[in-house]
Amino acid sequence: MGSGLNFKLNENNHPSLRQERERAYAREVGARAEERWGWSSAAGRVRAERRAELCVRAAGLRPGLRVLEIGCGNGFFTEKYRRSGAEIIATDLSPELIALAVQTYPGEKILYLPATADKLPFPDQSFDAVVGNSVLHHLDLAPALRESFRLLRPGAALAFAEPNLLNPQMFLQRKIPRLRRWAGDSADETAFVRFRLRRLLQELGFTQVAITPFDFLHPAIPPALIPFVSVVGKILEAIPLLLEIAGSLLISARKPVPGRAPGTDRR
Repeated sequence: MGSGLNFKLNENNHPSLRQERERAYAREVGARAEERWGWSSAAGRVRAERRAELCVRAAGLRPGLRVLEIGCGNGFFTEKYRRSGAEIIATDLSPELIALAVQTYPGEKILYLPATADKLPFPDQSFDAVVGNSVLHHLDLAPALRESFRLLRPGAALAFAEPNLLNPQMFLQRKIPRLRRWAGDSADETAFVRFRLRRLLQELGFTQVAITPFDFLHPAIPPALIPFVSVVGKILEAIPLLLEIAGSLLISARKPVPGRAPGTDRR
């Protein structure tokens, strides 16, 4: 893929202790990534397609755009983003997962690169969109979002799908060490409360920040019940207060265009 970008991987970029732990976690997950992260079940696949569709729509992916994916893992979602027709530069801090992605989900419009989300080897304003799935909760959040802001062109958007800390299972899983180990979570991963996350994005300079709870379809739902649970879930997503305990958050925001009033910089 001819990305048209000038970049050089920084071989002297020493990872933090947290990044070292996340790399070890990625090595341990390895080829079982889709199963470990809940995407291999029938309900998991339905959830994944919806997540990708929501992120594609929120970030405005389309042919002709150059898109940065953060935390691509084994490339499972990279392939779904590629369907938009955009060129995808897919990054992950794990060289092992990058190698797996190259083998498992290759594509003409995909370039996989090992890189950390807080120090990416690209010039300022290199991308038309930044996307990711279930990655921000593994990162040092402010540095990673600040780096995304740097790399976005004015008027461009980011979109992520992340776990919702107000979901009862997620809350217990993050707060009780035994449940965390049972679920196979990494030592440092967390989840988000949307109001706090909105404030951080605004403080970093993003505008048009929208964070919406969604997803009541658990990956363990039997195939025969998926249509019913999906319909019920859409109903719950429309009910104030109840929607706050959905399993995931759709996060979108935009880098402002200098000289334009907020809300008028959509391209």
